[in-house]
Amino acid sequence: MGRGRPGGPCPAAVQGTSGSSALSKCSAAARGYIQDRFLPLLVGRRRRRAPLVHRGYYIRARAVDHCVQDFLLKTQRYPRTQDVGLLHHTVVYEVDFLNVACQKAALIKRTKELSALVGDTGGEGLGVITFSGEDYKLLGVDLSELSELERALEEAGLDKEIPTLFIAEVVLTYMENSRSDALIQWAAEHFSQACFLLYEQMHPEDPFGRVMQQHFSQLNSTLHSLSKYPDCEAQRRRFLEKGWTECSVMDMNMFFTCCTPEDEQQRLQALEPFDEYEEWHLKCSHYFVLTASKGVEPSWTPLLSNMTVPHHEGPVRMAGSITAAVCAMHSEVSGLRRYGHHSVLIKPNVVLTTGGFGEEDGQHCRMRNFHVLIKHAGYWKAGCVKKKNPDKKWDERLYHTVSCLSNSLALVVGGRTSPASAGLGMLWLNFPETYNASDLGDITVDLLSVQPAAEPAALRWRHSTTEVMFKGEKYLFLYGGRSAMEPVLGDWYFLHTQELSCTVIPVEGPVPESRHSHSACSWKGGVLIAGGLGAAEQPLGSVFFLRELEHGFQWQTVETHPSLIPRYSHTAHVHDGKLLLVGGVWFHSSSVPGITVLDLMTGLCLDYTINVEQLEWPLMLHNHSSVFLPDEKELLLIGGGGNCFSFGTHLNPEPVSLSLSNILISH
Repeated sequence: MGRGRPGGPCPAAVQGTSGSSALSKCSAAARGYIQDRFLPLLVGRRRRRAPLVHRGYYIRARAVDHCVQDFLLKTQRYPRTQDVGLLHHTVVYEVDFLNVACQKAALIKRTKELSALVGDTGGEGLGVITFSGEDYKLLGVDLSELSELERALEEAGLDKEIPTLFIAEVVLTYMENSRSDALIQWAAEHFSQACFLLYEQMHPEDPFGRVMQQHFSQLNSTLHSLSKYPDCEAQRRRFLEKGWTECSVMDMNMFFTCCTPEDEQQRLQALEPFDEYEEWHLKCSHYFVLTASKGVEPSWTPLLSNMTVPHHEGPVRMAGSITAAVCAMHSEVSGLRRYGHHSVLIKPNVVLTTGGFGEEDGQHCRMRNFHVLIKHAGYWKAGCVKKKNPDKKWDERLYHTVSCLSNSLALVVGGRTSPASAGLGMLWLNFPETYNASDLGDITVDLLSVQPAAEPAALRWRHSTTEVMFKGEKYLFLYGGRSAMEPVLGDWYFLHTQELSCTVIPVEGPVPESRHSHSACSWKGGVLIAGGLGAAEQPLGSVFFLRELEHGFQWQTVETHPSLIPRYSHTAHVHDGKLLLVGGVWFHSSSVPGITVLDLMTGLCLDYTINVEQLEWPLMLHNHSSVFLPDEKELLLIGGGGNCFSFGTHLNPEPVSLSLSNILISH
């Protein structure tokens, strides 16, 4: 077995990424994500990482362990009847920078447990062989210098005729492509029974990929392979063209779904409070695991799925594109860099934005201030809204809903502070009935507590609250979401809009799968529910219509053709019999969700890309809010984005306008 790290133009920067990675792995091990009692011995200091980072390193370790154990079993180097970790006739050759290898060798020698583990033979390291144990050899070699690498491996006793597994975890991408290609080809040509395991980044050009590339460029550790090998298929062709006869590759969303047992998935999901699903799935869509083999019988196929799951292959068929433009503003936009917030049209051309997490007073925090956008003479003017009673507790909530019930009254339902906290209750927002753009700075909102009758229904977040009609009276239909105790909810409540009491109304028909982060729109007196994230943390592609009947409501499935690509964390609007789904996250790694138009009469489903050439920054359309202006057929996108794994936080800096007039032409 061989594994290693490259040399290159800036080895010090690449080594820096290795140190940060070790700290993250150690933190993940401390929380039970991975089992490795030796990690703390290799990392001098401890640092607690975020749950998102823990999951990221978990899936990496899981993929590598899955493939390595499969290799050992297939080559009879791993006895099925013995405990994990007992290997027969196996030697590990680890390749690293010479100075790193020397430091690691010194650490092993002075740590009794590590010396016992690798079988320290007592001899001092000579030349590039910095440590030589019974079944572990540590070599200080530049991977890009193939003649030196080959000489060092021969000197360390590597037998090229026995089954050999090469492991490269985020290694080759730091090398110039010509050098990494040469290494891949050399391994295929010089070993008679060779297997290769590669774990790396991909998809450099979508919004997350641009943030990821920028992060590594700032570290002076450019990811070279992304330009030439941007996706799974390009990497697969690369290995086949360099002499490997079998090659399988999948992104980490697919690996987690297909190659991770259900009980293990559930164990992971229960380890600690977690509410960063979008960032987790985006991270997984930007990393892949690849296995290749040559001269191995039977074929080495550790990435063959043992489950049948729907997976969209190939490019999404796009019906066209919609151009995104920064909104024409009369004033500087301040305070709208946020996610997990809510925006609502409180009257024509007036948009109120509340809550979320973002940038306020130069700091990242849960947002305290409300903001309003008023459109006048084709321009938007932004301002901060004053609270009439600033001492009243807003709770700085995320993932809540706001329902406008009149020209001066809106109801806030649910939301959370942290994923470990109980959901928050209801609040009335009382705002002036008349104002214009000139007195924007004088707008005040009064916060009023809601009587506790309906409070239990509201203790949730990532839910939906939609206006429905029943027997001529208005109700709010509160559906789905999640809570601190339940990762996904499938229940619902009818809240009478005047008393805000929960009213029992009969509902028949097939009950939709529990979900959160879905969309909900009022239509024909009922509700359209689309997408969402299900109990297994899998995006859903179903659309349901809660239709009003004489004696109650009925769930009906809305058939679509082609099938709606499963997605969540999107927003939605209905216009002239068409359901508009905006942005979100899906597992289809070849593109990011744009605008999907579903004709509710025919079921025809059309996907449109969003053209972002006019924007100077990546447009991330998850955890955003959107408002549809029906007269102009204009869509206003506010906020969105979030933490991009360990690559930094990206928040869309300005509201964006999409003109939908071309795709909403009535037939």
